[in-house]
Amino acid sequence: MNKYLSALALIGSMMLAPSAFAGERTVTFAVDNMTCASCPYIVKSSMAAVSGVAKVAVSFEAKTATVTFDDAKTNPDAIAAASMNAGYPAHPVQQGS
Repeated sequence: MNKYLSALALIGSMMLAPSAFAGERTVTFAVDNMTCASCPYIVKSSMAAVSGVAKVAVSFEAKTATVTFDDAKTNPDAIAAASMNAGYPAHPVQQGS
């Protein structure tokens, strides 16, 4: 009986493990083609429309977008694709040294 319960607990924890490792991430993207004051609004709207995105901050001056998202629901490639589909190719910026 103890072995059965231990095995059941192990299987249950393995099934829940992916959600336990999921969390909020923040990625900064370099964004191409931003040439006017309305461009950041379009970039922000397109990225914010991706399911799982919680926050988007776009800098016209730096040509970047900083996105906070739930990595269990989306990923940087999907966010970049949304921006690309709006006409603004985006690429994650290398973080750290």
